[in-house]
Amino acid sequence: MRVSRPALPLACLLALLHGPLVKPVAAADQAGTGDREDWGEDGGLEARIAAVNEGELRFVGPEAAAGHHVHFNRIRIDRASLRGGWVTLEQCHEQLDAVPAAQILYNPERIRRLRVQSAEGIGRAWVEGHSVQLEDVGHQARLCIAGESRALSDLGLGRYRLRNGPYMRRFLDGYYPMRVVLEIRYPPEALHFEAPHPGPQPGFEVHHREGEVQVDATFEGRLYTCMDFLVAGGVAETGPAPPCPANTGPVPIE
Repeated sequence: MRVSRPALPLACLLALLHGPLVKPVAAADQAGTGDREDWGEDGGLEARIAAVNEGELRFVGPEAAAGHHVHFNRIRIDRASLRGGWVTLEQCHEQLDAVPAAQILYNPERIRRLRVQSAEGIGRAWVEGHSVQLEDVGHQARLCIAGESRALSDLGLGRYRLRNGPYMRRFLDGYYPMRVVLEIRYPPEALHFEAPHPGPQPGFEVHHREGEVQVDATFEGRLYTCMDFLVAGGVAETGPAPPCPANTGPVPIE
């Protein structure tokens, strides 16, 4: 999903293949720069520019993402999902940036039954076709959306993959910290959780118990996630899974 605001073309691309694309409606440089980061006049501008992430994935500590956009996804896989690939999706966005108008665009082939569940600090939010339109987004606004997403793929040989991404928070040509939380529920009598991609590491926490996988990621750059499952009681040897889309130039947490 791409989130932008007129004053700062901030873009947050979340689940582009299976989810929304958010962009501003108003023209750029219209709403002022009151919440822009203070670059200062002490000669540090060049150093800050040099430090800007240009898209490579870099996991960061939670303190680096504190106060920035938080994207929550609750995904439910059921037995019907194994046949058609459709999963139940609930998304909540917190700490949204203030914009006069924005729209959340979804891939029409991968979203259905789209609806707005709640909106706080937003003048108006409504579904229009395969999009959610927003007006008068205030500071620290919160938006929750629900629908069904075709995000589950049958890889054959008893393996399924839930794929999401790329997630990103972008300003001009730079990428900045954000937090993504995934809560995935699946039928344990039908599926066994096999592995996450990327693997657990600082900045990408994965917790699993029967029937549920939870991911908490704090990062900058572009992040794809793939969650692989095996059919319960299926083929014992499935061979290697195909690679998850590359997270460009992963850089470990510092």
